[in-house]
Amino acid sequence: MILLVLLTSILILVVTVYQYDEQTKDYNIQRFERKEVIAKKTIELELTNKTTHAVNSDNLSKIFQDRIYEISSINKLNITIYSLKGNLLKTSFGNAFEKIDTTPLTAYIVSELAKNSNHRILKNKEIDGTSYQTSYSYINGPKFKRIGILELQFTQDNSEIEAELKEFIYRLSLVYLLMFLLAISFAYFLSSYITRSIKTISDKMQQTRLNERNEKIILNNASSEIEILVDAYNNMIDQLEESAVRLAKSEREQAWREMAKQVAHEIKNPLTPMRLSVQSFERKFNPEDENIKEKLKEYSQTLIQQIDVMSSIASAFSDFAKMPTQKKEKIEIISIVKLALDIFNEKSLKYLTKEKELYAFLDKTQLIRIVTNLVKNALQATENEENPFINVEVISKGTKIKIVVSDNGKGISDAVKDLIFEPKFTTKTSGMGLGLPMIKNIIEAYDGAISFTSNKGTGTVFTVILPKK
Repeated sequence: MILLVLLTSILILVVTVYQYDEQTKDYNIQRFERKEVIAKKTIELELTNKTTHAVNSDNLSKIFQDRIYEISSINKLNITIYSLKGNLLKTSFGNAFEKIDTTPLTAYIVSELAKNSNHRILKNKEIDGTSYQTSYSYINGPKFKRIGILELQFTQDNSEIEAELKEFIYRLSLVYLLMFLLAISFAYFLSSYITRSIKTISDKMQQTRLNERNEKIILNNASSEIEILVDAYNNMIDQLEESAVRLAKSEREQAWREMAKQVAHEIKNPLTPMRLSVQSFERKFNPEDENIKEKLKEYSQTLIQQIDVMSSIASAFSDFAKMPTQKKEKIEIISIVKLALDIFNEKSLKYLTKEKELYAFLDKTQLIRIVTNLVKNALQATENEENPFINVEVISKGTKIKIVVSDNGKGISDAVKDLIFEPKFTTKTSGMGLGLPMIKNIIEAYDGAISFTSNKGTGTVFTVILPKK
């Protein structure tokens, strides 16, 4: 409504200005035509009755020697008389303070006047900001013989009309401003009345919560349309309560299913290196070896380490919300990462670090879980490579520790890069896709970060950043 009033006001204002402009043009034309008619009759009268000179082209300057100024003053016109060829004979500019133009008429005007059926040309021009209307016509002698060209020039003075227009627009603007303010007030009270009931419904909708008991809406003296909306909202509340019960039950069941999948996945991780360790021990076992006791002790420590990992997962099974539980303690990073890599016994696996010792407050079991998970993924990515390599690098960087695991495997395509850390997403034919999401949660629980870069067919680099404290 407000916009409509504003647009209407602007449109009326534009139409008003346009109408004033058109009326001014018509008024000036009609005014000039009246003056032109009078001036011509006066000139004709001078030529037929008052002059003592022979009426021809050569005597026009003598006939109107002084009379031209009187005619110009009475009709408030600038009068100029030219010969039929356009040469200046006499002009009323001589007694005025205006610039006298002694140049002859252009051949174009002389030709156009001759060709015009009415033998009259009307021109509009502007000189130094002043508008002029100029007409050209023939001066006829006895027997309607053409003896000269008459130029009549009328100065348009629209200052009075423009002042009236400004005054009118000012008054009209005051009326429109009053109407605009009234429209705003009316629109405000009308919209407040219409939307009062809707505001009540809107407030109730904003207070609606899935996990809480929601109140129904009760309105008195509401319109039929609002009552329909209220009934629909109340029915929605009933359905929402039923859906909330079903959703809560479904979420509990889903949580337990996800927990079971994650626990199963985490238990499988240490089982693989344990199996590899046993197979390696069986293959290389030699009772007569002098270092058999030391090797047996090394294999036993490896198995015990992985058993401890499985034990921690089993302990956390009873409390899914706390899994995996952090147990911060000061540990030596270099040796623990080496211990996590020793269980793989892969020639393609290399451990690179410039640090001899590096300490941080982390959970030893969770650090091993991070490293083994990334290395296991790298091994699976390089299974079909002729010359596979997997590099694990540990770097100390200020208050942070950077662990970089790189490989020359099959890489990760751009289409699935955004899904790598999503639960249950995997690019492998086996596995449940819970390893990377879980270690991401572990890393972020330490206020750390994990990222990767990968190109399809050239390899992948995973970077883990963990705080030292």
